[in-house]
Amino acid sequence: MPGFTEIVGAVQGEHGIAHFGDVFREQRRLSTGAALVPLDDRTVIEVAGPERLGWLDSITSQALGRLRAGDSTELLVLDPQGRVEHAAGVIDDGASTWLIADAGDAEALAAWLVRMKFRTQATVEVRPELGLIGFVDGGVAAERARSVASAPTGEPLVWVDPWQHVSAGGHQYAEVAEHPGADLAWRIAIVPRDAADALADTLSSDDVAGLLAAEALRVAAWRPRWSAEVDERSLPHESDWIRTAVHLDKGCYRGQETVAKVHNLGHPPRRLAALHLDGSDDVLPSPGDPVFAGDDEVGTVTSVARHHEDGPIALAILSRRAPVGDLIVRAEGVQIAATQQVIVPADAGATAEIPRITRLSRRPTAPDPRHTA
Repeated sequence: MPGFTEIVGAVQGEHGIAHFGDVFREQRRLSTGAALVPLDDRTVIEVAGPERLGWLDSITSQALGRLRAGDSTELLVLDPQGRVEHAAGVIDDGASTWLIADAGDAEALAAWLVRMKFRTQATVEVRPELGLIGFVDGGVAAERARSVASAPTGEPLVWVDPWQHVSAGGHQYAEVAEHPGADLAWRIAIVPRDAADALADTLSSDDVAGLLAAEALRVAAWRPRWSAEVDERSLPHESDWIRTAVHLDKGCYRGQETVAKVHNLGHPPRRLAALHLDGSDDVLPSPGDPVFAGDDEVGTVTSVARHHEDGPIALAILSRRAPVGDLIVRAEGVQIAATQQVIVPADAGATAEIPRITRLSRRPTAPDPRHTA
């Protein structure tokens, strides 16, 4: 969004404005609802038509058939083996379902939806003329974002990130009394780009934050993202995405058998962990850097941030057999000590209190005639 690039201090990164000069200050203001983030690293897809919700329900991991106008959720598209292919935030306005996808996934997701349409009364369109503005609810930033948000049916299109709570039909693997995501009231407004640019003209560097600030809050909340935590092997269980993106009680969809099997039997092949990094060196790891337990490579860093309170932090996908103690991240020839906090336990799913499905092959035993009155 060109208007934001004109604000004093704006520094462009690979996927959008990285920061406006003071990353830690931006994080603090963003976390209190005082700053807006232009999210040029994400894209809007509109799905319209009378059959859109039932159709999306049948081909994705989320229960969408009865999604009400104004409600928000998120979905995953899985392959037949239950691996994550696409992900998107979802909000419906009664006439269209709006998907918010990472920019690197949006075109592929839209193309896949078009291929799956067949005779369904629905249309799929990437909407590049719409921008996205992120904010934390509860402050002046919310008022500003909502004032310029697109409202095709009268109500502003503002996606409410469900990560604060376990969604209906979901399940949390993280065994913590207080989940860090509960404190992040993250919202994304869908905004016409010309309106976003006009808003930017009224703002100063005190009113905005960059993508680095938004990422720091996400990593601290243990929130998985397609562009970071997903690779060709990813199962939703491994990053605790069952929490908000998968409905365990809905009808059949592609990949459901694997979702149910791993959840019922437990032991996903890998698990997400939070790493608190030694900050004595100025070196910060990068996504893709290896994680070691002693001399054994046990995983890979997926997301990294410098947090204004927690210092250098990261998310990492580890082997299920990785020990739960301290680890080492190797970055640029430097070994960085990392204190591990388990997010997804190695036995995730096996201890869940869930009903076991009776095998269809087990038939009721005929009554013993000797015991018949």
